[in-house]
Amino acid sequence: MKIRAKFSKKKIISILTALFILFQLILNRKSFNLKSFSPSPTATVINTISKIVKVTRVIDGDTIEIEGGQKVRYIGINAPEFFHDTNGRKTAQECFANEAYLENKRLVEKKTIRLEKDLSETDKYGRLLRYVYIPATNSGELFLNDYLVRQGYAKTMTVKPDTKFYPQLKQAEKEARENNQGLWFSCQSLGFSY
Repeated sequence: MKIRAKFSKKKIISILTALFILFQLILNRKSFNLKSFSPSPTATVINTISKIVKVTRVIDGDTIEIEGGQKVRYIGINAPEFFHDTNGRKTAQECFANEAYLENKRLVEKKTIRLEKDLSETDKYGRLLRYVYIPATNSGELFLNDYLVRQGYAKTMTVKPDTKFYPQLKQAEKEARENNQGLWFSCQSLGFSY
């Protein structure tokens, strides 16, 4: 006597889907998300985190202006400052401010860069808060925030919640200080303490 079971296509598809999900759970040992099968363009996701822009001018060692007039403040670092009067004229500067400004200008002015967001969009002055990457000669990218700290053009300055690269930037500052790079050499000898 033969037993013949009739399965509908719907039941077969349901069983195969359940087996596939079970297989994924066992294989990956983590939760499985069916939403991952929905088509969503990767570029859209990347654009919310990272953006390619052109720098129109450099304001100081850690702030630039991009096309459209938006100002960008580099996250996690603080370069020595210029001080201006109410008419915008430069009246004074901190030790190594001009060197930091000139290095930032050399690296990014009139160039295309990549900006990466952490958690905050802007600071209290309306400037975009971003990590900055510039094309490197070896076809990679140079993480500018790290470079400026590591070379002694800036020190670390962490403002929560934007702390993604805090350990890396703190290590870069430690190395710059130990190697007497930039402001750690020039300003210490003049009696400035950072």
